[in-house]
Order: sequence, then C-alpha cells, then structure tokens
Amino acid sequence: MRLIQETDFGTPASRSEKTVTLTIDGFEVTVPEGTSVMRASQEAGISVPKLCATDMVDAFGSCRMCLVEIEGRNGTPASCTTPAADGMVVHTQTGKLKDLRRGVMELYISDHPLDCLTCAANGDCELQDMAGAVGLRDVRYGYEGDNHVTARNGDQPNMRWMPKDESNPYFTYDPSKCIVCSRCVRACEEVQGTFALTIEGRGFDSRVSPGMHEDFLSSECVSCGACVQACPTATLTERSIIEIGQPEHSVVTTCAYCGVGCSFKAEMRGEELVRMMPYKDGKANRGHSCVKGRFAWGYANHQDRILNPMIRETIDEPWREVSWDEALSFTANKLKSLQKDYGKESIGVITSSRCTNEETFLVQKLTRAVFGNNNTDTCARVCHSPTGYGLGQAFGTSAGTQDFDSVEHSDVVIVIGANPTDGHPVFGSRLKKRLREGAKLIVIDPRRIDLVRTPHVAASHHLPLKPGTNVAVLTALAHVIVTEGLMNEEFIRERCDWDEFQDYAAFVAEERHSPEATEAFTGVPAAEIRGAARLYATGGNGAIYYGLGVTEHSQGSTTVMAIANLAMLTGNIGRPGVGVNPLRGQNNVQGSCDMGSFPHELPGYRHVKLPEVREIFESLWGVEISSEPGLRIPNMLDAAVDGTFKGIYIQGEDILQSDPDTKHVAAGLAAMECVIVHDLFLNETANYAHVFLPGSTFLEKDGTFTNAERRINRVRKVMTPKNGYADWEITQMLANAMGANWNYTHPSQVMDEIAATTPSFANVTYDLLEEKGSVQWPCNEAHPEGSPVMHVDGFVRGKGKFIVTEYVATDEKSGPRFPLLLTTGRILSQYNVGAQTRRTPNVMWHDEDVLEIHPHDAEQRGIRDGDYVRLASRSGETSLRALITDRVAPGVVYTTFHHPGTQANVITTDYSDWATNCPEYKVTAVQVTPSNGPTEWQVEYEEQAKQSRRIVHAEPAE
Repeated sequence: MRLIQETDFGTPASRSEKTVTLTIDGFEVTVPEGTSVMRASQEAGISVPKLCATDMVDAFGSCRMCLVEIEGRNGTPASCTTPAADGMVVHTQTGKLKDLRRGVMELYISDHPLDCLTCAANGDCELQDMAGAVGLRDVRYGYEGDNHVTARNGDQPNMRWMPKDESNPYFTYDPSKCIVCSRCVRACEEVQGTFALTIEGRGFDSRVSPGMHEDFLSSECVSCGACVQACPTATLTERSIIEIGQPEHSVVTTCAYCGVGCSFKAEMRGEELVRMMPYKDGKANRGHSCVKGRFAWGYANHQDRILNPMIRETIDEPWREVSWDEALSFTANKLKSLQKDYGKESIGVITSSRCTNEETFLVQKLTRAVFGNNNTDTCARVCHSPTGYGLGQAFGTSAGTQDFDSVEHSDVVIVIGANPTDGHPVFGSRLKKRLREGAKLIVIDPRRIDLVRTPHVAASHHLPLKPGTNVAVLTALAHVIVTEGLMNEEFIRERCDWDEFQDYAAFVAEERHSPEATEAFTGVPAAEIRGAARLYATGGNGAIYYGLGVTEHSQGSTTVMAIANLAMLTGNIGRPGVGVNPLRGQNNVQGSCDMGSFPHELPGYRHVKLPEVREIFESLWGVEISSEPGLRIPNMLDAAVDGTFKGIYIQGEDILQSDPDTKHVAAGLAAMECVIVHDLFLNETANYAHVFLPGSTFLEKDGTFTNAERRINRVRKVMTPKNGYADWEITQMLANAMGANWNYTHPSQVMDEIAATTPSFANVTYDLLEEKGSVQWPCNEAHPEGSPVMHVDGFVRGKGKFIVTEYVATDEKSGPRFPLLLTTGRILSQYNVGAQTRRTPNVMWHDEDVLEIHPHDAEQRGIRDGDYVRLASRSGETSLRALITDRVAPGVVYTTFHHPGTQANVITTDYSDWATNCPEYKVTAVQVTPSNGPTEWQVEYEEQAKQSRRIVHAEPAE
C-alpha cells in the first residue's frame, strides 16, 4: 500500500478539439489548443517549478517560479499563463532561468519560518520541494528589518506578525507561513464559489484575510477544505495532520453523506484515518468537497458508538451486552416465533440508504427468501419514492437523466424544491461556477435560498410559491409555453406520443391554468411565471434539478410528472446540458431503490406480480417468492397498531426521528414484539428496540454506492470493523440463524448476483469498477461502459408520455387555529437526523434546530430573535428558538430536523403522496406562540430516551 500521488498539471485542461504541437526541451508535445506551456510540459513528463499554480484553478502568474524561455520571444514569460502555440520551442532549464528561480525562492524563504523539521507540512510542503528543485542552498537575507515571521523585532512588537488562527475546528491558519500565492483565495472563488477569502493590504503588507479581517470561524467560510487543499505550505493545515502526522498510505473510497457521491482518498497511518482528501479523478466531485465529507468523519470513533450486540426482553429494561451468537440466536428465535404465532406476513425489514448496494440487496433478499414475504421498504419511501413513480411513468425509468458534468453545458437551470448549496454542496459549487460563466437561473421555492442571491450569482427569476402549489406553478409554466407556441414540436412528434401531447396541450392551455389565474393561490406574480417560462423554453439547453421540496407533498408524484412534461415539451432531454435531475438526499438512496427495497418491486424496478421476473430469483435462490406486494412503512406501522405486524429489522435508519407524525411511529414501534435496530449508535428508534446489532461505518467495509446520477462507485475498506463485522456479514449471519445457507465471502460475490439478476447492472463487476473508476447504469450489453446521459435516441418506455397534471390542493390547510404553514429542510453543516454530524465538531455551526419566521409574523406574536417559541400543529407540539428572517415569506415558517431534542416531526402530519405514501413534510398548518422552554412532551421524551439507553455491560472474560 502506498500514498496515492495525483499529478498536479499546474493549470486546468483545455477542452478544445483542435491541437497544437510544440517542442519542449527537445521533445515534441501535442496538446489541445489553449493548453498552457506549464501543462504541456507536465504532460510530457517535464516538471516546471511552481508555487502559485495548481490545476484546480485558473492560471495566475504571480509567483514567478515557472519562468521559461521561448525561442523568438524576449524575456522569460510565466509558463502557467502562456498558451502553447504551434511550432513553439520552449526551454525550461537554462542558466538564466536557474538563477532567476533561485533568486525568487531566496526572497520567499527570507520571510518564512525555517522550522521545517517541526512543521506539520514537513514531507508535504511545496515550498520545501521547490527550494530543493531550484537548488537553493543558502539565503543571503536575514530576518532583520520588516518580516511576518517573528512576534517581536528586537525589543519592539512586530506589527506585521499575526498569531495563528485556531478558531476553525478542522484546520488552522498561520499567517507567518503564508507566501501570498493566492491559491486559497482563488480556490474559494473558482472552485467553491463562496468568496470568503481575500488578499488585504498591498505590497509587503499583503496577506490572506477571511472576510473583513475576521477569524475563519466568524467569516463566511463554509469549511469545504478547498483552501487547505490548495495551500502549498503549512499556512492552512488540517488539525489532524498537526496531531497525527503525515499519512503513509491512502485508499480511494466514496463519501457516505449526501447523494452527490464524492470520491475521496482516505489517507491513513496504519489503521488510523489522518484525513479525507478529495480525489481529482472522482467523476462526481472532480476533486472538490464539502465540510461533511472532508472533515466530519470523527463519528466513526465517537464514544457513543455501540460496538457490542445487546438484547432485552422489554423496552423498559436496560440493555444487556451479549455475544454475537447469543444476539443472533435470540433474534432468530423471536422472529420465527412471531411468524409461527401470527403468520409469515407479520414481520418485515427496512433497508438503509446509508449502507452499500450489496448490503441492501441482502436485506431485501432476507425478507423475500428467508421471511417469505415482500415486507421491505426503505427511506426513499419518505423522500424520493415519487421520483421513482413519476419518472417511471413519463420516461420508463426511475432515475435522473444526466451526469453532474452535464451542468457545465447548461444555459438555463431550474432549481425547484432543492437547496443545493446546503443539501448537495459540491454540486451546488459546480452549478454556481456555471452560473458565473453566464448560465441563467430560475429558483422555485417558498424560501429565499442562497442561490437566489449569492456572490456573483443572482437568479433571473425567483418564484416564491405558497407551499403545496408546485403542480399549479409548473402547469402555469407549461401554459405559457404552449399558448405562446414555444414548445419543441419536432422533438415531441419524434420522441413522444403525439395524441397524448395534444390532450395535455389542450389541458394546460385552459385559462384556469394561466399565470394570472393561478397567482391568487400560488402567490407567484404572473409576470414572473411568464418570464421564467419564456427563459426556460428559449434560453438554450435547459436543465431541471429538484429535491424533496418537490416529492414530499401530497402531489409529489404529480409534480415529478409535471417536471417531466416541461422537459419533453421543450425538447430538453437526451443530450448534455439538459434533463430532469433529482438531487438525492442520502449517499445510496438511489441504490437502495435499484436493489429492490420497495415492497412491490424486485431489483431493477420489476413488479413482483410478473412471473417471469420472480422466476429469475426463484431459480437462483431456490425459494418461492410471493406475488403479493408487501407493506410500506406507513402500512407496517398501521398494522402494528392493529396487532397484525409484530417484528421488524431496521438497518441504518432512524424512523422515529426521520418519519412524520412521531407519535404514530412511536405507537407502531411500541406495539411490536421484536424491533431489531442495526446501527452505529443507540438512535431514537432504539428506544423501542429489543435487539441492537452494532453496525460498521463506510470506512470499515467494501461495496458500492449509487449516487444521484446513477453512478456506481466503489466503497473500499480502510480499517478493520470496530464492531467485528461489516453490515453485509451481519445480515448473512442473521439469515443463516433463521435457517438460510448463505455463504458469501466478499461483497463482489453479491454484486455478481446483482448483475446476474438485474438488467441495468448486467455488465457491472468489481473488475470493471477498478478499471473505469465508476460507471453509470444502465451498464449492460447495449451500454458496456455505462450511460452518462439517458434517453439519447429514445425513451426507455418507447415514446415519452405526457401526463395531465391536475392541481389538487392539499387537505392540510391553514386556518384560524393554525394560521401559518411550516416547511422543513436541511442545513449545510448537518445531515439528515444528525446521528453522524452531531457527533463531530460540525455542531459549532448548528447546535440546535431553530424556527425561521418572518419579521411581520414575529412582531404580531411578540416574538424576538432567539426567543423560545411553541410550535404546534394538529399532530403535536414542540419548542425551539426563533430566528427572525425575511428568507421566508409572511405566513410561512421553516425549520430543520437534525436534532432529536426538537423532534420536528412530532409536528408533521399523516398526509402523504397519493401514489407512493411519501409524507407531506413540506406543508403543515401550525401556530407559533411565545414559550419559556421545552414542552411537556419534550421533557417526557428526553426522560424516556435516557431510560432506554441504560446498558448493563458484559463482564470481561478472564
């Protein structure tokens, strides 16, 4: 094993298809037109010294280390800013260049601490490397006089010296080691797009400054790590490097947070993780990262993590640590007893969108092949199940159409019901970069998300619709496109069912769907809708990206179909820069759906009622598979309350905190006789569990994740599981304890079974993933290397299907008792229910859920910023602090659900999507009143949770 070293070519690659040929140090080199001389040299294996240049940002030309000589040109131009030209003859090593570089380096070193042996960057310092490369052997200039290195000049304070900034929990900033190369500033601008850093002062007074001379923690820095990654010295250094030292080997793996699926190098010392470095060859993230994937991995070693199996007979007893054998025997006997007493349909499973494809495949196989029923569901039920249904109906497949690179070719982007800069930050940065290059943006969201106006980015149109009116707004957009003749008739006639289109066009053309008619109940000015429709229809390549603000509604599936209608209407399908792109919330929510986690579908989205599909699995597994769809999560809970559903195995999900109507979830769990929680921590659902099986983190297992762009990425084991087993092994042991005879020895064997049974994965093997890095399904005989863009020559279903999308107002309405509408979402520093991120220093940015409320609504209620308020709905009530802001409109309030102390889902109701039962998280009628602290329910819940976490530890073996 070794440390993976990625070549830094100094400047970004040119996309030109035209090439030029030049001679560098006697070697002919052919490169795309527009390539810098520096990059051309590096591609030929000739390294030109550099300090300010890196291939993640544009050329800058400030360090003067990369000087070259070009025949026929005067002077010594910087190779990073000089484009290669046909016939150019370049010399990178001459006596003159050596003297110039050595002199420049001498100046750098004269104002730099010479503590290399004790410096955290020792062994990974470009300044140190370049000093060696140019042959620097002594420095003629001392520290006497002005410098940035010492705190005092003689007996006087040095006003140019600044102390180290240690405010950020993940990295430090030492100004004394800064060479003002501006790489960090440019990375913050060009890669991340936050513009949190600047160079203050001029000349010798120049220095990097977060914001207006603030510390990093107080500034606008989002801790993505791009600046630390770009820094060529120890100026910006990870705390883990300071504390542990330099890594000695690395393993490429995939982030286990959101659905972007970033690739990272896990850099290690032995089995200790030193840092996560974004992998430049990662096709989803292209070398970038966010605060969660880059830094928030400490939960893997947190003291709260449970490492031993535990059981108890009743939920009011303390937990008892037991051996794996005893835990699995106890569990298997319980489940078999329940099936004997209540029937084989009395138990089921919930698969995890945080676990690998292979693990999810085995959990759904457990219920179908071992339990003998189809009672399997997944967290996609409460997030993107309408995506599967809606896109399946319109296009014939249940996934997004593009890869993330596609956004670089978009001219107009619609973001609806999503907040990419918080929920999918790496994609958000790529989107902002494209917008800075000139693409136009339309935001459809009740809340003023950052993308509406952020540094150097502003939405052309923000449609601040009333929560619950998505379908009406999208139909109004279609009304404008149809009635003004802006549709792409050629595409529709060739690629879609023309008769269905005519029915759809007649429907949307009705006056009741006009922007003027819908303005009264959507709250969106008609002129804004008309302007947005014209821009999307005529602005070039149009792409739609959407999130849970689309799906988590009573008309979630209808909204997805309305989005598909818009894309087909304008011909924005089947090429780079366009498409319909769901932004998936969890790292493997796409994969959990692909693997057959829904109760009516076997892997590959094939219905269980189809005998030819069942036969594939029955012949391989040697069992009979039921043709009856199983229970969805809400059905399982209802059946539990009714007394017919008695046991559940939940892998890697916390339904008590994440699912709606918390009291109903609690009642369902309490009514079961065997609840098995398989997780890293005693989560909220474990309050009602009888068995706890400790899980493994993504660092402790092999497998694959499938991200939001259908990209199948390898997950690689970098350390031994602290609990003893990877999650797939635990599921296999449980299956065998129930009487199965599974004998997998590696997840690659599970993938081989997936490929043998699932057409869209037919060509996927670990060998292919090693060769290609990643592939996007469908990956089969027709697409042996995967499919970056779908529906290129035709839709999977044949002709694209236009579907009439009648707006039906939700039954959840505001009124005198509950006059406000609550909508929910996420924040950058936290993830989902917070089980991972709350156990990292990310809590420094968000240590509690708060309620955003408009100043007008706050003033009416006598609420001041920071006050405790009581948030109540017909389902329940909770208390949290108020944040007064005009991000939300009057009549709308907003909160997150990351902290169990708040339990925001005690407020949400049991209303759900008509087709999939996806809960209506985004529309809840509420009232907000002043409060003086936690509600009675919160106090009782905290006490119950405390009691449920009591553990009787096993006696150590003698």
